[in-house]
Amino acid sequence: MTSDAPVEQAIAGPGGAASPVPSFEFEPHNCFACGSLNEGGLQLQLHLEHERSWAEVTLDDRFEGWAGIAHGGIIATILDEVMAWALVAAENWGVTARMTIDYKRPVMVGTLIRGEGWIVRARRRLVETAGRIVDADGTLLATAEAVYVAADEARKRELQERYGYRIRASRETGRADMPASVAAASGPDSTRAGRR
Repeated sequence: MTSDAPVEQAIAGPGGAASPVPSFEFEPHNCFACGSLNEGGLQLQLHLEHERSWAEVTLDDRFEGWAGIAHGGIIATILDEVMAWALVAAENWGVTARMTIDYKRPVMVGTLIRGEGWIVRARRRLVETAGRIVDADGTLLATAEAVYVAADEARKRELQERYGYRIRASRETGRADMPASVAAASGPDSTRAGRR
């Protein structure tokens, strides 16, 4: 999916503009939220920025709860996914330990929405995140807070290899495609994971 200008403006985000990170890719897989092989899933196309992640999607009626309204579990899934990928944007991987959601307004099927997640605080292996979903007009539809348990370095490398996670060449660095673990070790933020 491509960015939609009204949504982009609505999500300038907490803390202002984020610094870009190189784009990424990984092997097709079956994740319900972001897996391209899961025909029944959301197939979210995630975008990463520094310690942030976002995705835009128009939910069709197969994700409906009550007539015309997206099921709350689907909204929770989108929030969980963008918050979890905020960890990946910080060269961290983890699993959800706890998540709370406030549903502000119904999310209507058939309308463009944007989910965004960001890191609030990281201490050792616990990473606190926040997220939100807005519509194209910037109306706040749902918010969330979560805690993730970060994977240790060996598990992170294993996951990156298993899913073929690769960082594509950056315009700024000109680096060729490389596994994320190699890019992290040679990049300017290579010590970030050690401080978490």
